[in-house]
Amino acid sequence: MNSKPPRYGVARMISKLGLGSRTQAGKWVRAGQVRVNGRLVKDPEFPVNPGSDRIAVAGRDDMPARLVVMLNKPRGLVTTTSDEQGRETVYKCFAGAALPWLAPVGRLDKASEGLLLFSNDPMWAAHVTHPSSGPDKTYHVQIDRLPDAALLKNLECGMRVDGEMLAAKSARCLRSGDKHAWLEIALDEGRNRQIRRLLRAFDIAVLRLVRVRVGELQLGDLPKGGWRVLTEHEIESLGGIF
Repeated sequence: MNSKPPRYGVARMISKLGLGSRTQAGKWVRAGQVRVNGRLVKDPEFPVNPGSDRIAVAGRDDMPARLVVMLNKPRGLVTTTSDEQGRETVYKCFAGAALPWLAPVGRLDKASEGLLLFSNDPMWAAHVTHPSSGPDKTYHVQIDRLPDAALLKNLECGMRVDGEMLAAKSARCLRSGDKHAWLEIALDEGRNRQIRRLLRAFDIAVLRLVRVRVGELQLGDLPKGGWRVLTEHEIESLGGIF
């Protein structure tokens, strides 16, 4: 892919890291208290790359350590910090846990389940979710019919849906029953409801959709609604340490 990782103003990223408001961050930058990769910067809009740049604020020894958590998201929960319709959110799974502020890294829709990441580092999250730098994501999808080789090939070739070209990086049949089948579909980008929209274009209904792997990180036997903290090795495998 040719798309590049997003770049943000340094003051905005300091705010996203939770160290202060964007206004306060701008004052720190203009006062010469901020370095990017060791270089002193004084422009609050100085561009930083979430995938590679490191920010340091003078006098602040409380830069939060990166924390990444994986959750086995159950069906029926929405991926948001709060829901204006009063629906239960994924944060229900962290109730009572002594965790710092964490934001979802990407999302799964209400009807989907499986591996969902959370982190307190928005720069790392932007790197992992961007199509040019993020890892592939693999799903197990139960559909309402039996696929043939032509369908699997068509899913990989893709189809234009609502002005967007949707395609699977790979698609294969895992197992079939009398009327239904399970597919394994891998994506190398994360468009909104991509798998459901792509299958619907071929008049195929999704019965279940489970994300089972992100890069080399596998959901494994993590119980439904369960979560665990990733190791440094696992974090590095998803997008590197910077």
